[in-house]
Amino acid sequence: LANTGFLSLCAHGRVTGLAVEAGAGVSHVTSVWEGQTLRKGTRSLGVAGDHLSRHLHQLLQQQSHTEPSAMQALTKKVLTRLKEQCCYVSLDYEGDLQEEGSHHPARFQTPDGHWITLGKERFCCPEPLFRPELLQLSSPGLHQLAWQSLQAVPQQARRHVLGNIVLSGGSSMLPGFPERMCLELNLLFRGAGVHVEVLASPRRATAAWAGGSMAASLTSFQHTWMTKGEYQEHGAHYVHTKF
Repeated sequence: LANTGFLSLCAHGRVTGLAVEAGAGVSHVTSVWEGQTLRKGTRSLGVAGDHLSRHLHQLLQQQSHTEPSAMQALTKKVLTRLKEQCCYVSLDYEGDLQEEGSHHPARFQTPDGHWITLGKERFCCPEPLFRPELLQLSSPGLHQLAWQSLQAVPQQARRHVLGNIVLSGGSSMLPGFPERMCLELNLLFRGAGVHVEVLASPRRATAAWAGGSMAASLTSFQHTWMTKGEYQEHGAHYVHTKF
């Protein structure tokens, strides 16, 4: 067992930094210093890919021109593909809402041959990652959680962590996500004398898996393993002692 934020950093060749994970079921922000997860710097957001897919379904239901038969074809798998192919993160959400011509419609064909046209739904779908209130959640957005996590890092380590902010998870693959995260963090750190950049690998959707493979092969991390013998001797509760 290992923290997925730490593994995402490993996939980027780092053992110190801030991992911003937007996956399918939940989103996390994790501060890591020299391989150690900082519990005070860990945050969780109950908005991720599955929630965005359901949100997209609701947005499409509100369209007057979407045929009911087309909606019936939108299974979870098809919705995920629709979201990945057509949706993007806006860099100016309020502005794009007001300017009808700022977003280009996208068309998507369902497996049974129906066509669905997306307008503002393209950028409204992922917005709850940054504005959870759109899903009636009172949590701060993912960028604000990242800022809170960085504030929890000891002062002497903060600049090292700030210079190694990595993105991971399938939902972070949406076009515009890295740019929006970078923009929001720089706004939050305005006046602090720092310029924030984020690391967004093209393979970040599976960063935790890749990092797990790398960590498992390093002898320096093998002392943190829990062996089968330890599990059998101490039982399942030993997981909390070991990790």
